[in-house]
Amino acid sequence: MSAREDDEAAPTPPTIDSGMSAREAAGDAPTPPGAAPIATAEAADAEVPVPSPAEDGRPSAGTVVTGTRLPRPIRDVPATTVVIPRAEIERSPTLTQDALVRTLPSAATFRRTPSLVADPTAQGLNLRGLAPSGVARSLVLLDGIPVNDPFGGWVFWRSLPRLGLDRIEVVPSGGSALYGSAALGGVVQLVSRPVTGPTLDAAVTYGNLDTGLLAARAAERFGPVRASLETELLTSDGYPIVVASQRGAIDTATPSNHAVLNGRVDADVSESLTLSARAGLFRENQNGGTRATTARVDLAHFAAGARLSTEARGTFTLDLFGRVQRFEQGRARVAQDRSSEARAAFQDVPADDQGLSLAWTSPSATWGGTHVLSAGLDARRMAGTSDERLFPPEPMPGSTLVRAAGGTQLSGGLYLQDLYTVSPALELSAALRLDVWRNLNGEQRVERASGAVETTAFEDRTEEQLSPRLGLRLRPVDWLTVRASGYRAFRAPTLNELYRPFQVGTVLTAANADLRAERLWGAEAGVEAESPLGLTARVTGFWNVLDDPITNVTLEDGTRQRQNLGRARVRGVETSVDWRLSRRWTALLAYTFVNPTVTRAPGQPELVGKQLAQDPRHRGTAILTFDDPAIVTATVQLRVTGPQYEDDLNERGMGGYAVVDVSASRRLFWKVDGFAAVENLFDREYLAGRAGIDTLGPPLLARVGLRLRGLP
Repeated sequence: MSAREDDEAAPTPPTIDSGMSAREAAGDAPTPPGAAPIATAEAADAEVPVPSPAEDGRPSAGTVVTGTRLPRPIRDVPATTVVIPRAEIERSPTLTQDALVRTLPSAATFRRTPSLVADPTAQGLNLRGLAPSGVARSLVLLDGIPVNDPFGGWVFWRSLPRLGLDRIEVVPSGGSALYGSAALGGVVQLVSRPVTGPTLDAAVTYGNLDTGLLAARAAERFGPVRASLETELLTSDGYPIVVASQRGAIDTATPSNHAVLNGRVDADVSESLTLSARAGLFRENQNGGTRATTARVDLAHFAAGARLSTEARGTFTLDLFGRVQRFEQGRARVAQDRSSEARAAFQDVPADDQGLSLAWTSPSATWGGTHVLSAGLDARRMAGTSDERLFPPEPMPGSTLVRAAGGTQLSGGLYLQDLYTVSPALELSAALRLDVWRNLNGEQRVERASGAVETTAFEDRTEEQLSPRLGLRLRPVDWLTVRASGYRAFRAPTLNELYRPFQVGTVLTAANADLRAERLWGAEAGVEAESPLGLTARVTGFWNVLDDPITNVTLEDGTRQRQNLGRARVRGVETSVDWRLSRRWTALLAYTFVNPTVTRAPGQPELVGKQLAQDPRHRGTAILTFDDPAIVTATVQLRVTGPQYEDDLNERGMGGYAVVDVSASRRLFWKVDGFAAVENLFDREYLAGRAGIDTLGPPLLARVGLRLRGLP
């Protein structure tokens, strides 16, 4: 069986922005999007005006969009928000997008392996340790468009090339009041670079494990029309993922490759109306470490949008999107000593989705303060089928040879939000959303070796959810910001969870067409203190209760099944300290503690008090950056992850680990930079999974390359 689950930017010193870190500071370079000016002793004593949202609804410098679904100065956003700006994206030692996001201690993927070797079905994102699984319990957006897979909720991280990104915004708290189902645990939004004129950027790198990357982005303006085209090609031989003591003759490395091609066109039809369109293609091929364990993704996506800004009636935006994709996976039957393998199964999962989003933002209105209202609706259709062919070693009449299961899910939601600025020191926010979704046409067809065919039609089901959120931002003095919010969120089961079984190693996990939605009650509160000396400290406590979480439950016969577990409590604290030590040196320390505990498990009392699987209690990051354009720009980062369990019974533990990553770049000539990076500098070996067989996290990965910046 498969052993895997399913223009030059200077380093940025700390700013006083709420939710910002050393990731956002820029010395005397231009302030990146999402950042505010650096605080000085003189500025601290000056009267600071409170900015208001952009009237035309377009993001501008010093704003973020994810926390409130419209542009807001980050100092004023009631929800905790962290931004990874373009400067940090460029100098990060990480190779893949998921590894970059995981430098935030509150963000993690299901297992400890990056998308360079992880099966696409194991790339789910979770924030603040909210019941990790292969399915993402957080919504991932690209410029407002969902990128979560329509069938399984997975995130194909390698389809999101970083050369075209301006920043990544992370809101690690329940976002269903604005975004609906997929935002149970929060929202991560990747924001594309604006097209500001003719430009060409490119990068080429090569490293050990025969890992090579070629990326390019071209952009141009033609009067009122702006266009960009980007591509990324990556290939790698990977590494042997099975621990040496269990490795057999069939175990090899994990080669993979991918190709991305994205195009985008924006047109200013008039001063008030902008139209946009984009499309892209993606292909990924992976091998799980043996000849018969393979995975492949083919994806085509499109989107079109319109933005109308009026002075009297506010801003209206319309987005249409869709995708067609196919996921294929091969699995192997492996001898106990791993000396041989045979083909066990092959799955073909075609899926498609279509959706729309219509939103309105009002002009500012004065009723006992300043109000900005926003309202909108979202709708999405998702359909897919898992066609699986099985190859039993000794077929019996009752053996399953073919299994096909799938269905359609329709969902829609209406939301209303009021951002109420009582005074420059106090802002309140309130949002309410109603979602309805329907599972229909669910069916499973099983063909036995005897020729018998069994067809099971699942009952159509409709559910609804009301999701409120209240928030507060208080700034009694300019250097101190207090935030608090309470929310309810949910996540409907995916088509994958409802209908598709999967196997990892020797462990079979069955689907469950009777799954209900997960529901979350949560709250957070925190303070942020800012110093004119360039030091910013933040502490945020959070408390979540997750009812009916969908998890893989171990049954008496040793197999697993997806079930609504009962109840889990996830509480903890995030802390960070950002410090601009000098014009050349910046530092970031961040730590997240999570206590994820099962508090109710009907029918399985032995689970009560157990720690959620794949959920470490401790995660931390330390990043130190030196920047002197005449010498070098260098980053050293330490990533620490505490112990965790593979399984819900807490019987298969995995120890903690710490790895060091480094990167350095320097201008060589003209607009060409030399670049070098190493992940896992000391080649630390650690476990990534224990699903039937023990697997390893990535070893040392070093690469060097050249970058062409902003030609001409």
